[in-house]
Amino acid sequence: MEQQILDTAQDAVFTIIKLAAPLLGVALVVGLAVSIFQATTQIQEQTLSFVPKILAVFLSLFIFGAWMMTTLKEFTLRIYNNILQFIY
Repeated sequence: MEQQILDTAQDAVFTIIKLAAPLLGVALVVGLAVSIFQATTQIQEQTLSFVPKILAVFLSLFIFGAWMMTTLKEFTLRIYNNILQFIY
């Protein structure tokens, strides 16, 4: 029982990391590129760092959205199967 709960928690954390990694990676790369651009041009506009990251995250969400939904669906089905195994 306790091992099943720990396995489910571990699976949940791994799924969260797997779902968040592409979006966070894109935001990190775009943020680094904008920071380098700001440092070389000495433009210190605050909105310049946020708008490109938001647009890049929305674009990557559009690109990775189907894969993310499939991953989340598979995780949900695993949770339902674990609940059914626990009940019966």
